[in-house]
Amino acid sequence: MWVRLPPRASPAPLLIAALAAVAGLAPAAPAAAAWTPDVAAARRFAATRPGSVAVSVRTPCGVWGFGQDRRMPAASLLKPLLLLSHLHRPQVRSRRLRAADRARLGPMIRRSANEPANALVGELGAAQLQRDARRWGLTGFRLLDPWGLSPVTARSQARLWLHLERRLPRRHRAFALRLFEHVVPAQRWGIAQAAPRGWRLRFKGGWGSGTGWVDHQAAQLTAPGGRRVAVALLTRDQGTHAQGQATLEGLARRLLRGLGRTRRHC
Repeated sequence: MWVRLPPRASPAPLLIAALAAVAGLAPAAPAAAAWTPDVAAARRFAATRPGSVAVSVRTPCGVWGFGQDRRMPAASLLKPLLLLSHLHRPQVRSRRLRAADRARLGPMIRRSANEPANALVGELGAAQLQRDARRWGLTGFRLLDPWGLSPVTARSQARLWLHLERRLPRRHRAFALRLFEHVVPAQRWGIAQAAPRGWRLRFKGGWGSGTGWVDHQAAQLTAPGGRRVAVALLTRDQGTHAQGQATLEGLARRLLRGLGRTRRHC
């Protein structure tokens, strides 16, 4: 008695699969999706808030937002421009910073003191500040009196902050960046409450004497591997400063959703 055995499986399919894998032709695992800000969620949230809102988010891969070219009074978002302009002055750029420089710039950025800003506006003058603003991409800027009324846009702020370190003189870069990293705890609202762990935050806020007239923030977030994001949030007529802070935080949490889990932008 005999039994017919099934025919041997042809080795061809196995050989082809092995060769394809060696040649790099095997199907690749799907790449992780690139991160993008959740602008739709931020827009829905903004619709529930009083007043007006402008948002711009920028990475090396693109720009997202709404109301990006709406002009609003700068308030203390003018102070990073003052810092940049002062550090680029010929008599400052190439020398060590003096105690007088640090005594001005530190409080102006870390706790948003106005007295140093008043002095720098007077010394630098409108013509110089407007030239510097054009140089660093702050389109449409012109210095008004008082200086807090000078117009800014979310788009130009995000452009400035994406590579902020490149705008700073190399000699003074580390000092200036530390100021933006160490804003006093009492002013670390909004984006500072929403920034994901593992990302370095540098930022500056601007507000209308606690009235809710304007409440702004501009920030740079960086992470290992060269990842970076700039965020500019401008708000006006929020009713109270507390409501303005809540608007900034609500926008930032929605826009930055998922950023802490991503490993790539593009």
